[in-house]
Amino acid sequence: MADVTDLTFGTEVLERSRSVPVIVDLWAEWCTPCKTLGPILEKVIGETNGVVELAKVDVDANPAVARMFQVQSIPAVFAIVDEQIVDGFTGAQPEAAIREFVNKLAPMGESVDQLLELGDETSLRRAYELDAADLRTLGSLGDFLMKSGRVDELTAILESASPSVVVNALRAQIDLARRGISLDDSLDSKLDHLLAKVRDDAMAREELISILDALGPEDPRYVSYRRQMANRLY
Repeated sequence: MADVTDLTFGTEVLERSRSVPVIVDLWAEWCTPCKTLGPILEKVIGETNGVVELAKVDVDANPAVARMFQVQSIPAVFAIVDEQIVDGFTGAQPEAAIREFVNKLAPMGESVDQLLELGDETSLRRAYELDAADLRTLGSLGDFLMKSGRVDELTAILESASPSVVVNALRAQIDLARRGISLDDSLDSKLDHLLAKVRDDAMAREELISILDALGPEDPRYVSYRRQMANRLY
């Protein structure tokens, strides 16, 4: 974040926008909505790790910038790319709207593939925000949260997710975690144990299916054990 003045605007905003999208926040000390919006902008833009940058301009102290944007009311926010205004809004906005606004700019500096490769939580969340329709983003974020033991967080994310193989697998993993069943290195022996009981034990059959659903179709055991279970049952 940079506090920009009439004198530094050309360098810190216009020139800088040739390399990275810059969001300009026009505010004033007396403006109550500005004090609400400012921290949200700082938080959301900060989460991009420099992919998008924030420039704050006090319109009372810097009237030339305010005139340039023809500001009628504040807060007023503008997105600058290659020295051109590409988007903007006025008035305080909720965090969800700010994220949508920022995410429109983020693809200019990053890609889902790059974020997935980084693999840290911030990058995985950014990837999911950029392209929730790409099941890799939800799958990677879901795996991260499951391994971190943050089942409730993942459950909340899945509430708004459309049904898919990935979503079904994550929900199955959550169900197993809450029942104290771990997908660890001893899983093969557990699968064999359950398989041996599926003909006469409905609970064993249900547990085996739950584990296979949690593994998902991409795991070779999913097809193998389902085929073996079908042979034993039919």
